Amino acid sequence: MNELSIEHIAFFKENGYLILRGILDEGMCEKACDRMWSSLPADSTLKRNEPTSHKGPFPKSEVSDESLHIRQGYIWQLRECGTEQLLIDLVYNDRLCAIAEQLLGKGTLTPPIVGGEPMGNQGPAWPGGPTDPAIGSGIRGIYFTLPRETQERMPDYGHTDGHPFNLGLVGLIGDVPPDGGAFKVWPRSHKRLYPTFQMQYDQPRIPYYEHLPSHKGIIHSPEYTRELEKIMADTLPVDCWGKTGDVVLWHHRLAHMAGHNFSRSIRQAVLYDFTRKDLDKIRLDPPQENMWRDWSLEVQQTVCDYSQAFALSQNLKSDGQA
Repeated sequence: MNELSIEHIAFFKENGYLILRGILDEGMCEKACDRMWSSLPADSTLKRNEPTSHKGPFPKSEVSDESLHIRQGYIWQLRECGTEQLLIDLVYNDRLCAIAEQLLGKGTLTPPIVGGEPMGNQGPAWPGGPTDPAIGSGIRGIYFTLPRETQERMPDYGHTDGHPFNLGLVGLIGDVPPDGGAFKVWPRSHKRLYPTFQMQYDQPRIPYYEHLPSHKGIIHSPEYTRELEKIMADTLPVDCWGKTGDVVLWHHRLAHMAGHNFSRSIRQAVLYDFTRKDLDKIRLDPPQENMWRDWSLEVQQTVCDYSQAFALSQNLKSDGQA
């Protein structure tokens, strides 16, 4: 029996994301949180059993820029655990794999490797740059966002990921209230941004040179930059808050951001990228006239039609227009 209904798939095709409730095992979510907290130095000012300490930013004495364990500002990311059995079992479980295969095709998934190389094991993609999520054989890691003491609002601004993958996952391993930094997406942006790329999954990059430091990293086309600016101006983002065990699936070309945490609790999540076994073959293809060419036949044949009630269940309260 299929986990996703036609309405689920229709909403995903139209909006580029899908919130699924109660998918992750709560006991394993708790163990993942245990793993995260056990990684902190014993003298950290952040104490698990002292909620009043659950706020950022990290003091300078506790900042870490190690790519396997980052603590900076309001960001706390543990990647060294990404190929441990617990984390892989948490996100690459039978239920989620069946859902991902319903979207990407039966038997197409590349499994993570227990004991393999975690994301960040080779450092950042270039000096001073981000860590490349495609370098590694497990999940991205456990990602916490600390609350902000100030309630001063900052503008939201989305981005797309530059590494090749097919379907993203954000799994909540703790309750995240509205404005808690769960995950923000710009609905329907995947359809507008997909054709602006030179390659449908990958992106060209400029290598880093010590004597030529001004230009490095991912190259965005002028069409992409213009369209992203339009999306930021005309589309309201959706806050994908939820309960422990909820997951967000999202299209690889969807504009998104982690979200600022204005709540009183730490945002606790795990991130993973589902990839098809043939990704290396199809990643250099240009954007296709049918952007769903590499997805399941069920996805390709589904008409984008869903009810307002279903949209509300996905935290989408309007037509997405600003």
